[in-house]
Amino acid sequence: MSEIQLKEEAKKAALHAYAPYSKFKVGCALLTKSGNIYTGCNVENASYGLTICAERNAIAQAINAEGQIEIETLVVYTPTPSPTPPCGACRQVIHEFGNPEVFSFCNSKTSNKHKMNDLLPHAFNLKKD
Repeated sequence: MSEIQLKEEAKKAALHAYAPYSKFKVGCALLTKSGNIYTGCNVENASYGLTICAERNAIAQAINAEGQIEIETLVVYTPTPSPTPPCGACRQVIHEFGNPEVFSFCNSKTSNKHKMNDLLPHAFNLKKD
């Protein structure tokens, strides 16, 4: 699966976002180690703390379909002039499911690529190594 295909899927997912308050429609596509793609969009709520980010939505879709997952690549699209990486809460959730490459892209030609451990170097972890 190419980065270009994941970007297309993330951008399509953003079209379904429910963002009446912020108008910030985010889409995410992820590739699991098993080779499957899952997408998610943000779903806002009038009680802002109940908002679901696109990244966590895509992860929930993957877990619902596969059970245990390991994320290989995660792509986030934001309708902005510069790329917006996942928020702190999403970084912690992504970390739970591997150290994937994380691509952030936007409406310009600019994009960012990071390993999850670089975005969240001291993540909270209860797993025993």
